[in-house]
Formats: sequence, C-alpha cells, structure tokens
Amino acid sequence: VQLQASGGGLVQAGGSLRLSCAASGGRAYGMGWFRQAPGKEREFVAAIRWRDLAIYYADSVKGRFTLSRDSTKTTVTLQMNNLKPEDTAVYHCAASSRSFITSSARRLETYDYWGQGTLVTVSS
Repeated sequence: VQLQASGGGLVQAGGSLRLSCAASGGRAYGMGWFRQAPGKEREFVAAIRWRDLAIYYADSVKGRFTLSRDSTKTTVTLQMNNLKPEDTAVYHCAASSRSFITSSARRLETYDYWGQGTLVTVSS
C-alpha cells in the first residue's frame, strides 16, 4: 500500500487546516494519522476502521479534529479546527494491512504502512 499525504502548512492559533491521505496499491483495513513533535514520540491522532467505519480520536484533538472518508475507502481527510500551538508536529498518514480490534486502533504497531510526513505549524 502506498500512501500519499497532502495539506499542512502554517496557521495562527485558532485557525484551521486540512490534511488528506490517499491509499493505492493494495487493501487497507484502516487508515489514520499520527503526529510527532520535535523531541517527542509519535502519537496517535485519529483513525478509521473500514469494516464498520468506526472512527477513533485522541483525547487531545476530540471536538476539534474531524476525520472523514470518501466512498471508495481509499482516502481520508483530517479537518483540523481551533488549532493550538501544541498541535505543531509532523503529521504522518498510516494504514493497516490487517484487521484490528478497537483496543488496537490507537496503537502505533497496528499500522504498517506510512506516508511521508507533512508539517503543521501553529503559531501563537
């Protein structure tokens, strides 16, 4: 599976940005986004499980970020509103080649395909 991410950029606090990720070349059982800030570990942001369209969010973004998908189940879009400086990070699109249970949806090791990172910078 190949993942192509787009979007990101620089925005002031309180602003919005949109990230998209398109999958090709194989079947993914779920797709999502992780982010990594300088000096920090990569952390879960949001994901969708294709078999039942369950969507998962990190507590830190719940209510501000919205994950949506297209009807072909190959593209996900992360709408990020009310951005905060602490949202600044490189955002990575991810996909899982295996089915997973809910308790695994937010785990890094669930995802085995990764797209190139896209930088999101939120200025205060």
